[in-house]
Amino acid sequence: MTPDEYVEAVLDLVERIPEGRVMSYGGVADALAEHSGRASARLVGNIMARHGGSVPWHRVVTSAGRLPPGHEREARARLRAEGVPLRGEGVDIRAARWSPDEGM
Repeated sequence: MTPDEYVEAVLDLVERIPEGRVMSYGGVADALAEHSGRASARLVGNIMARHGGSVPWHRVVTSAGRLPPGHEREARARLRAEGVPLRGEGVDIRAARWSPDEGM
């Protein structure tokens, strides 16, 4: 998989995250690792920062549930509107986590 194909795969997967659910950066990387040969949460974060504006970027959080850096206020408002369970300053990741294996 080329770097451009990986960017497209990340964005396609993020587009599939259902309303009201989230994935972590590492979860996205892990879900694509078998086909891409890459498993870097940091790379997914960089892709989201550079190319994620056209997908539901607010549905990708850290493994601890922290919201996208620099966009916490907007992400929190969007997630709250979708009914994502929040905890403290972030997402209740255990309750809101989605896996592509679950379908939609």
